[in-house]
Amino acid sequence: MMGGQPILILKEGTKRETGRDAMKNNIAAARAIADAVRTTLGPRGMDKMLVDSLGDVVITNDGVTILKEIDVEHPAAKMMVEVAKTQDTEVGDGTTTAVVLAGELLKNAEELVDQNVHPTVITKGYRLAAEKAKEILEEIAKPIDLDNEEVLKKIALTALSSKSASMAKDLLGDISVKAVKRVAEKMGDRWVADVDSIQIIKKQGGSIDNTELIDGIVLDKEKVHPGMPKKVEDAKIALINVALEVKKPEIDANIQIKSPDAIHEFLEQEERLIKDMVDKIKSTGANVVLCQKGIDDLAQHFLAKAGIYAVRRVKKSDMEKLSRATGARIITNLDDLSAEDLGHAKVVEERKIGDDHMTFVMGCENPKSVSILVRGGTEHVVDEIERSIKDSLYVVAKAIEDGKYVTGGGSSAVELSLRLREYAPSVGGREQLAIEKFADSLEILPRSLAENAGLDPIEMLIQLRKAHKDGQVTHGVNVYSGKVEDMESLGVIEPIRVGKQAINSATDAAIMILRIDDVVASKGESKGGNSGDMGNDEE
Repeated sequence: MMGGQPILILKEGTKRETGRDAMKNNIAAARAIADAVRTTLGPRGMDKMLVDSLGDVVITNDGVTILKEIDVEHPAAKMMVEVAKTQDTEVGDGTTTAVVLAGELLKNAEELVDQNVHPTVITKGYRLAAEKAKEILEEIAKPIDLDNEEVLKKIALTALSSKSASMAKDLLGDISVKAVKRVAEKMGDRWVADVDSIQIIKKQGGSIDNTELIDGIVLDKEKVHPGMPKKVEDAKIALINVALEVKKPEIDANIQIKSPDAIHEFLEQEERLIKDMVDKIKSTGANVVLCQKGIDDLAQHFLAKAGIYAVRRVKKSDMEKLSRATGARIITNLDDLSAEDLGHAKVVEERKIGDDHMTFVMGCENPKSVSILVRGGTEHVVDEIERSIKDSLYVVAKAIEDGKYVTGGGSSAVELSLRLREYAPSVGGREQLAIEKFADSLEILPRSLAENAGLDPIEMLIQLRKAHKDGQVTHGVNVYSGKVEDMESLGVIEPIRVGKQAINSATDAAIMILRIDDVVASKGESKGGNSGDMGNDEE
């Protein structure tokens, strides 16, 4: 105000919240998101049914899927969705854990703010606590390697046990471990497993037990000509990124034909060109052609006559996977095709799965790309199994890459909480309060596991604290028996990266939200301008 006259800095209709009100509003929105997914945590967690504006239904208990599907409006709540997306991209599992932890960090920070502890002090304490927590995780982690198939399977089963596909977790866990081991490659002194090299094909029909791992690639394509063989054994595969048809000239051209003989000659020449292409392929010894582009009707006829199995318009990503699986080189010029460029597979055959005809390239020797064919009774079941398998593939891959694992069931969280409380007094100052609150926040994980299993959360926490005080580092909540038991012997384990990334993502999100003390929200623009802007309809 100047001389009683208000000064308008912001546009009319802009909303502004400042100070503690802005912070409390943001924290409330973020906590609402955390509470929405908290009930899905653990093997006894519940599912959510999400219906979009078109009426499409998704039934899942996968944290990131839930948060991606719901239409979030509040900016602070959107940050929580980002936490889940980051966790999913980095690790593939632990999305609910990260979001629930972020919500609890904010709740406890709000209590400190009410006690007049400044947000920057809290954020400094949270940073110190997060770094210390990751150090402690490294200390309590145990080593694992690629050959330890039993431990890798336990990691896959832990990821699957909280999903609705848990009834077939033994089969899916086994498939996950085998698939990741096939695609794992040694880079220097460490292993790298690229999950994108594993193709997942979904087909409704059959039961979950019909899900299978294929040593090769499945193409959602049928052979191009009925005269081609249905099955080719000892397949020599040519991968070509060239259209098997007569090319149009680069420039517009008119051909003037003055006699019927010229037409005949012209068509014969076209036929010869296509026949030469097929002969070129045949001369290399190839008996299977997988083409990224089109195959002319005439070329189909010649290929069928030569007994060559051909598929057209294969996706680029599938071509790359086929190259990794069969050892073939993708050729962009037919003149360059030679016997050395061909890939090999024991069998290439067309199978009918449900209503569709599909091409199976199987029995590849030492494939660096494999396929998982997912089956299930309904579309929703197949979709949920795909999400479950992706989670288990990611955790097995990260376990191989990092070479370390920790125990689950809330055991690591309770151990971190205990050690952080011991560490807090050594820091001193008001940051000590924030570190203690961080330690309290970690206990939300075993607490939620107990609540979702219908157990008394306070009783479970007391028992867990006592067990960890007595040095039982691997003890956590057994949601099936309702007791505190050794998670190591029960096989409830996860890669160290799940915990580390959850701490990183949750801490970053909580700190970012805590540091906001002013929210300026612009009013949405209305189309066509207002009455004061006559004629300015494009604004």
